[in-house]
Amino acid sequence: MARVINYSAFQSLALLIIRVALAMVFLFHGSQKLFGAFGGPNYMQFSKYLAAMHVPLPMEGAILSGCAEFFGGLIFLIGTGQRIIAIPLAFNMLVAVAFTIHNGFACTNKPPGCEYPLVLLFVVVAMGLLGPGEYTLDRLFKRPTKIMA
Repeated sequence: MARVINYSAFQSLALLIIRVALAMVFLFHGSQKLFGAFGGPNYMQFSKYLAAMHVPLPMEGAILSGCAEFFGGLIFLIGTGQRIIAIPLAFNMLVAVAFTIHNGFACTNKPPGCEYPLVLLFVVVAMGLLGPGEYTLDRLFKRPTKIMA
C-alpha cells in the first residue's frame, strides 16, 4: 500500500519552524536595540553606534530599526501580517547590508561583514513571498464558516 504524504501540512510546518526561528532572532535583536535587553545597547546607545557609522538620522534609525525588529519578530511569531511586516524588515536588513558590506562577507571579520544581515534579508523576502502557512494564531481561533443551502 502506498503511503500518502500531506505536503501541505509539511510545508506549513516548515514555514512555522522558519517563522519561529526568525521571530527569535528579531525579538532578541529588537529588544536589545530598544530596551537594552540581553546585554545589548538601548536605543540611545544604538543611535550613537549608528552616528559613528555616519548613518543619517541615527536616533530615528535606531528607533525604527528596533521597532521593525521587535514588532516584526512578534508578527512573525503569530504569523498574521507577515507579508506586510516583511517589507520594513527587508529594508532594515538591506540598510544593515549596505553599512557592513565594506567589511567583507564573513560575520567573523572585525568589524563584522554583511553575511548575517544578508541571510536574514533573503529569508525575510522569501517568507514575505511565501506567506505564513496554515499554522498562524488567527487561523487557530478562526471558526469554520457555515454554508447556507
